[in-house]
Amino acid sequence: MTMAGSKGLAGGQYKPLSDQDIHKIHDTVLRVFAEVGIEVRSAEARELFTKAGAHVDESTYLTKIPPDLVQALIKMAPSEVTLCGRDIDGTSDCRIGDTRVYMGTGGTALNVQDPGSNDSRKALLEDIKNMARLVDNLDNIHFYMLNVYPHDISPDNVDVNRFGTALKYTRKHIMGGVYSLDGVRNVIRMAARIAGGMDKLQERPFISMVTCIVSPLRLDDHYSRLTIEAARNSIPVVVPAEPLCGATSPVTLAGNLVVLNVDTLAGMMLAQLANPGAPTLYGSVASIADLRTLKYLSGPVEMGLLNAAAAQMAQFYRLPYYATAGMSDSKINDSQAGYESAITNLMVALAGGNFIHDAAGFLEFCMTASYDKLIIDNEIIGMVMRAVDGIRVNDETLAFDVIKKAGPGGGGHYVSSRHTRTHMRTEQYLCHLSDRSARREWRTAGALDTRARAADAAMAILERGPVTFIPENLETQLKEEIPGLLLP
Repeated sequence: MTMAGSKGLAGGQYKPLSDQDIHKIHDTVLRVFAEVGIEVRSAEARELFTKAGAHVDESTYLTKIPPDLVQALIKMAPSEVTLCGRDIDGTSDCRIGDTRVYMGTGGTALNVQDPGSNDSRKALLEDIKNMARLVDNLDNIHFYMLNVYPHDISPDNVDVNRFGTALKYTRKHIMGGVYSLDGVRNVIRMAARIAGGMDKLQERPFISMVTCIVSPLRLDDHYSRLTIEAARNSIPVVVPAEPLCGATSPVTLAGNLVVLNVDTLAGMMLAQLANPGAPTLYGSVASIADLRTLKYLSGPVEMGLLNAAAAQMAQFYRLPYYATAGMSDSKINDSQAGYESAITNLMVALAGGNFIHDAAGFLEFCMTASYDKLIIDNEIIGMVMRAVDGIRVNDETLAFDVIKKAGPGGGGHYVSSRHTRTHMRTEQYLCHLSDRSARREWRTAGALDTRARAADAAMAILERGPVTFIPENLETQLKEEIPGLLLP
């Protein structure tokens, strides 16, 4: 249905790559694995690759992987991963795979922009709480990827507090980057207690984790250990790659896609070696660098092209896909923020990107999470999902009998027809933020622009009393059992 909350609709209408292009990229990827290799800094990871049949040079850590082994390991990964919410009826679940589209927040910004402000400040744990509350109330944001790094929490306790606070204030699926091995273990332990046991968490995982690969072509020691830990516990994990055209990858988009594929497939293969069949996602955060400054750019149209093309590569490999879109390099919620976010969100969603993170709330090269932009992007995503849904053509929607009854020349009309009442809420996206009133009505209501209306909407949610989703007695037990856990 094309109404607020539409998700899991089938994309795939937009294809920047031809079938021939996809096969050429794939063939080059296999050559890179076999002839160039990847640098594997983790001794445990090198041992896993060696046992599987890769050629490892222990003096340089260079690991070359034969094409047959690459393809065998890719096939071990499931083609679909369900990232669950905590609604009793499963309405918050996201079935990641094929061309189904889900869109949400991203991480991890260091700064926050408060409602109505153009300035930014350092993010705090309270922002995790408040962002989670907004996400829980915004129908078009399908999941909460932990989107800020709280500066008021010690690094030793940041993982469990980011996840714990989010779990307290939203029922939607929570994904987050992780930073320490103890942090990964404590997050899993906490989530298992909330789920009612490790088996229940693995059956319906309402958390998932993001590790990292050091692009280009390197699995480092630290993040390899985090990937292995998540995979061995059957917690869904993504090892996304962020090659930048002209900086950490060739300047050409095709060359970037080769590096991207090698990087993220290397992470997926490591997870499969640690635990065959482990729930893993192919991940892309590919973009371009501003070649005048070598600065990372988050809002260019090329990012949309790269992540749309990566959707086709993930579909070729039959892997669930963690995509990137929707960010802006603007510092405030202005026209640039709107058009950059809308263009890339639309491109990647129409290409069938599955788990499109960063789609809501980000400004300033992914450095700032904006409360107002969460509200604005909720509106953009609603329109994008309407475009993904497309035009349904059947006897009912063609409406011949309705047209015949109304007749020519205005003899009849469609406003009060049963057909209009039946289809009006599914054929048209009903805006919540956009202003479509006459100028006189707009002036009477305060002549507010989009950002001002978004600030009002954000404050209306935040001023309501918070709803929590961890029972009080369980919260007390968790604080006693998990070191450093605050749960504000």
